[in-house]
Amino acid sequence: MLDESEKSPEMLVQQLKEITLAYEALDEQIDTLLAQYGGQSEKMPRSAYEQYRALAAERADIYNQMKHLERLLFDDDA
Repeated sequence: MLDESEKSPEMLVQQLKEITLAYEALDEQIDTLLAQYGGQSEKMPRSAYEQYRALAAERADIYNQMKHLERLLFDDDA
């Protein structure tokens, strides 16, 4: 597998698109789960809250990956 510094800009853009779609899908899952409990995680039963936290953690990880790719693509200092 190529190191990100070895990838072409086109490859990085494609990777960013894929990661962005994954982020949006997770965000939709979180929104759906929250909507089931009136938008309040405090009202969730333990199992739903654990699912919510796992999805949120995964979304945060993907967000960090998105930002990293954006820096590689758009920062002049990179």
